[in-house]
Amino acid sequence: MTSDIEEQIKKIEEEIRETPYNKSTEQHIGRLKAKIAKLKEKKEKREKGKSEGGGGYDIRKEGDATVALVGLPSVGKSTILNKLTNAESEVASYHFTTLDVIPGIMEHNGAEIQLLDLPGLVEGASEGKGRGREILSVIRNVDLIIMIGDIYRSDISKIIEELHSHGIRINQEPPDIKIEEKDKEGIKINTTVELENIRKETIMDILREFGYVNANVVIRSNIDDQELVDFLSKNRVYLPGFPIINKIDLIDEEKKNSLADELQDYSPLFISAEKGDGVQEVKQRIFDELDFIRIFLRPQGEKADDEPMVLKRGSTVKDVCKKLHSSFVENFRYARVWGPTAKFPKQKVGMDHELAEGDTVRILTK
Repeated sequence: MTSDIEEQIKKIEEEIRETPYNKSTEQHIGRLKAKIAKLKEKKEKREKGKSEGGGGYDIRKEGDATVALVGLPSVGKSTILNKLTNAESEVASYHFTTLDVIPGIMEHNGAEIQLLDLPGLVEGASEGKGRGREILSVIRNVDLIIMIGDIYRSDISKIIEELHSHGIRINQEPPDIKIEEKDKEGIKINTTVELENIRKETIMDILREFGYVNANVVIRSNIDDQELVDFLSKNRVYLPGFPIINKIDLIDEEKKNSLADELQDYSPLFISAEKGDGVQEVKQRIFDELDFIRIFLRPQGEKADDEPMVLKRGSTVKDVCKKLHSSFVENFRYARVWGPTAKFPKQKVGMDHELAEGDTVRILTK
């Protein structure tokens, strides 16, 4: 029964809280964290099996990227959406079973960015309160999370906690770990960095808790026990995010500075959506966090386009072809490149050529 699993999770969480963390308890706590992850996975599978359609919510993605506006109820998300997308823009709701999502398109620096205004995230959302699991399922599929509070409810850490409980990691890199299972010889661990936050004995225990008996393990990042559990759980998502504190026009400079000190770990932006103060800064922060580059297309016999194509950093010529039309991939011959990544003007390149900000590209097809 799900209630039995919840009770087991609560007991283990309480044991972790009551166990002082030191070298002698590290292995024990690591095993407990692994047990919780396995129990939560079991619970989620049962709940998905009971829910109509097996769970999961699809987003009709539009534009160059999708951004979720996440926050407690009544912090001004709708006003922020309208200011970022222009109040005149047409907005219609999407319906995900019991979940209404209000979309809008923000245009900035040549990019079209889809914003999703989600229902308020209440405390306990990761446990299903206030349609929380549906909301969190949508959040898992976006490219960037904006966590919104206001001067009355500025505890961004509560939002991060709910996201974390649902397997969403904000501003973290996935651990660099490779595991190759084998038939015998037990578990062998090799590291390319000094592990400062976890011992090999703890790694062994956590691996065994996840069912590994014989495996070669290579660790290339300075992980801790939670990062190892996250990797082995295989259901974590790693997303960029930043906070916005709204209604800043209602307090004085002293109170604002106090809030800034309180939230300095999260690098927040302070705005007044009602008055439009700080809106341009939010637009630029969104663009920067999405790590876009802009390239220009140059058709055969013509000058380069004035309007850029917006791509994620690290994109290749193949990504350009895909964005234009699938036929460009199928009929691709080669490309010509001018700009930062070209060794010389009009360099001939293949589909795997990585592009950078300011490149100009010509695609030649069969």
